Amino acid sequence: MRPDAALQLLVALLVALPALAAACAPSSAGSQAPGGSAAPPPGAPVRAAAGAPSSPSGPVPAGAASAGAASASGATGDAPSAAATQPAPFIAADEAEALLFPEDAAAHQGGIDACRRGNAGTGAAPRPGHERVRCLLALRYQGDGQAAASATALFDRTGSVAGLEREHLMDGGYRGTLHLVPELPVRAERRHLEWTAAALADFDAFFADLAASASSPVRYRHRALALRYFRSVRARTPSAYASGWTVAYNLAGSLHRSRDAVRETLFHEIFHLNDGAHGGWSQAALSPIYDGIVARCGTRIPCLAAYAPNETIVKGGTYYAFQPGNGVGEYAAELAIRYYREQRAALRSERLGKAPFKCGPPENARAWSLLAGEFFGGADRVAPCPRSAGEEAPVTAP
Repeated sequence: MRPDAALQLLVALLVALPALAAACAPSSAGSQAPGGSAAPPPGAPVRAAAGAPSSPSGPVPAGAASAGAASASGATGDAPSAAATQPAPFIAADEAEALLFPEDAAAHQGGIDACRRGNAGTGAAPRPGHERVRCLLALRYQGDGQAAASATALFDRTGSVAGLEREHLMDGGYRGTLHLVPELPVRAERRHLEWTAAALADFDAFFADLAASASSPVRYRHRALALRYFRSVRARTPSAYASGWTVAYNLAGSLHRSRDAVRETLFHEIFHLNDGAHGGWSQAALSPIYDGIVARCGTRIPCLAAYAPNETIVKGGTYYAFQPGNGVGEYAAELAIRYYREQRAALRSERLGKAPFKCGPPENARAWSLLAGEFFGGADRVAPCPRSAGEEAPVTAP
């Protein structure tokens, strides 16, 4: 995703509903284009469906690890309202236990039972089970006190739980079968946990600032996420994939080379979750724009250059946003990255590295406005576009 990134391919999951495309990560240095599909391991969270409902202030499940939980919380498929009465999303203690000990609970049963007995919560706890989750985090991360402190602080601040993916085989399409194994971000890999925490803290600050200039509620969930860490055996893909308010993160992922790269990768993945929870919004809202661009340009890079939200090009292909097989969902996720990048710069009074996306062809401005209105309360802190050379100056009274 970075402007200075080398252009290679990204392997990610191809979901059963292409409109959602929830199982892929943005492409950047050393990455590969998404392709293939993966059968989730037994007990894996259900993928967010294209028809998943939206809630008034963003999708709010009863527990964060299931895409279907939004319905359980009382949300409907109707257009979201401006009401702000929905409870904040959170990961329940039982969900956290399954997330932290997906395959080896028996080996830690004594500690798990102790957490159940002794950490039911106190009056000062944010919610029932909070102290139990903190106890489970200490148990899971025992042996690395610094990682345990980081994982606990991450949970306390954002409600997100840093756990483990299950071991399983993923169909990587023409790249063959990928073997994914659980691995904690501890010791030499602790930086990945720290980069994740820094990214989610950045999102908190970003959305707090953005809400101040929004004309309607910002409806983009980024808290109370299930984080599943893993490593791909003898491979560096997929870097990340997302489903059911869960983001799976590869400690060996080719994208995860810096704090900034991790931050943008996570924003990309979290967008897919929000897109699905908004009823597969990108498919309905952006397809006319996307299809029109593809009909005009095909895969020709010179033609697509003005329309591509980001500069990443798939090796041997075209812009990642328009790579055949990716679909409008990936265009939307790339657009979300560009929106986040430009709004973040504006909120920090930083100069953009290139002209604002909305100031390109008319299609860009329409897509930008639709995205901002659906997820970000219509906020746009990027300066208005300069008047085009052929546009007449406004007439003023003498």
